[in-house]
This record gives sequence, structure tokens and C-alpha cells, in this order.
Amino acid sequence: MAASTLPHLAVLTLLALAACSTTDTAATDTASPDPGGWLMSSGKEPTGAEFTALSATCEAKGGAVDPCLTDLGLKRTK
Repeated sequence: MAASTLPHLAVLTLLALAACSTTDTAATDTASPDPGGWLMSSGKEPTGAEFTALSATCEAKGGAVDPCLTDLGLKRTK
């Protein structure tokens, strides 16, 4: 590898790292719906882990989260 390509490689690496860190912080900034306002089809409130998994599924699909949770079997109580 020539010495003149090393600075270019360093710049590209820094840009790639910056792009990755921007994506990570954007994903953590999104607020998920309140788990207390939902019931499962059995009539029980979902556990924190269940609700987190279902809301993460909906967020990964994109679009509105509330209709997606309803499609997955949860019912809105409020």
C-alpha cells in the first residue's frame, strides 16, 4: 500500500464510523408506546419483555406502531 493512499483510507474509515454512530443514536431516540395501555388477547397486560419485543417488531417494519400492535393481537385499553 502506497503512503499516499493511507490518508484516504483513514478518512474513509472515519466517515464509516461516523455513519454507524449516527444510525445507532437515531434508533435509541425513538420512543415506544406505553405498555400500560395494552392488553394481550388473553386479557392480561403484556410483560415488559413481551411488549418490548412486539414494539421492536413493529418499529422494524416501519409505519405506525399502534395499528401494528393491534395486528399482532394486542388490544388498546385507553
